[in-house]
Amino acid sequence: MGLIVQKYGGTSVGTIERILRVADRIITYKEEGHDVVVVVSAMGKSTDVLVDMAKQITPFPSEREMDMLLTTGEQVSISLLAMALHTKGYDAISLTGWQAGVTTEAIHGRARIKQIESKRIQAELGRGRVVIVAGFQGISDEGEITTLGRGGSDTSAVTLAASIGADKCEIFTDVSGVYTADPRMVPAASKLDSISYDEMLELANLGAGVLHPRSVEAAKKYKVRLVVRSSFTAEDGTYVEEVANMETGRVVSGVAHDEDVAKITVVGMPAKVGTLSRLFNTLADNQVNVDIIIQSSYDAAVTNISFTVTGEDLTKALNTLSANQSELGFEKVDYEENLTKVSIVGSGMINNPGVAAEMFRVLAEREISIKMVSTSDIKVSCVIPASLTELAVRSLHSAYGLDVAETAVVHG
Repeated sequence: MGLIVQKYGGTSVGTIERILRVADRIITYKEEGHDVVVVVSAMGKSTDVLVDMAKQITPFPSEREMDMLLTTGEQVSISLLAMALHTKGYDAISLTGWQAGVTTEAIHGRARIKQIESKRIQAELGRGRVVIVAGFQGISDEGEITTLGRGGSDTSAVTLAASIGADKCEIFTDVSGVYTADPRMVPAASKLDSISYDEMLELANLGAGVLHPRSVEAAKKYKVRLVVRSSFTAEDGTYVEEVANMETGRVVSGVAHDEDVAKITVVGMPAKVGTLSRLFNTLADNQVNVDIIIQSSYDAAVTNISFTVTGEDLTKALNTLSANQSELGFEKVDYEENLTKVSIVGSGMINNPGVAAEMFRVLAEREISIKMVSTSDIKVSCVIPASLTELAVRSLHSAYGLDVAETAVVHG
């Protein structure tokens, strides 16, 4: 017997049939004697539908009203799942984020969870109920409904598991666990039995969509036992833990890619102390997130600074730079779209020289140009043309011995 938090993504509850299947899985856990708290995302693509409806009214909807709109998606799925359990003879109650005690920052669209007051959840569990909580949402101290941003239901589940002292947090998705690459792109990708928090965090930040980075951060911080599993099979998943029992000899654990990358070069910045500070503080003040940064100088007085942003942030970044050109003192801005960041990740890289050199060799042999490079102890990232993403990912996956004979199964 134990206390288990489960999270089901939009694909897992995308239809009434799938919601009934989720209810059956929950019942299996209840019959084994477990207490179960379930965090649910909006059904299928319903969030995208809501966003599209808003954009048909105005291209620039109020962030507050968008949060009011988008949180309705999760409320549909939690109530339907509760009804499904009721029809099968099991007591369940659905709770919105704020009913479940989730308090967030007073920021719309990307709030962070400040705390979870779990008295209501504990009381409902004490009554023998399955507690079903809407992911992705909470409420600020000012009483405003907020959302956590895309993938926020993962973070809801992990922080909830931490707050109630759950024995395990299971993230159910459309794949059977964490793979060595996206199985949609690399059918020969293999499922990992376990992976460390640090490796998973790198993969998540670098584009692996199976877990949201903030959920991995929370799991590492609060030592939450995290499992990624398929909601369509009974197959064992991947454990994300402090020390992963990885296969001996595997230097690279996985290949990740992020196809939403743009490169900006600020040309002719004054080569003075404080230049970088002024530039990136200006961008930060306008909520532009910057990733890879490279500085290059061609004379003593002037420097060029290149950096990457998401494609979504490109226009905002260019507008911010244009509005602050006089203050920052640069000559012009160049930019390049349709880029991908492809990365290799593995804790075994620390003690194995030549891993980055092998990556560069493989890309060069495929005549894939490298625009920018970023490294850490356990990852190497290269920015490349988006049109060559699949070639790069598959080539690197093979080069580091990650291919298997079986074809990965992805449920849609």
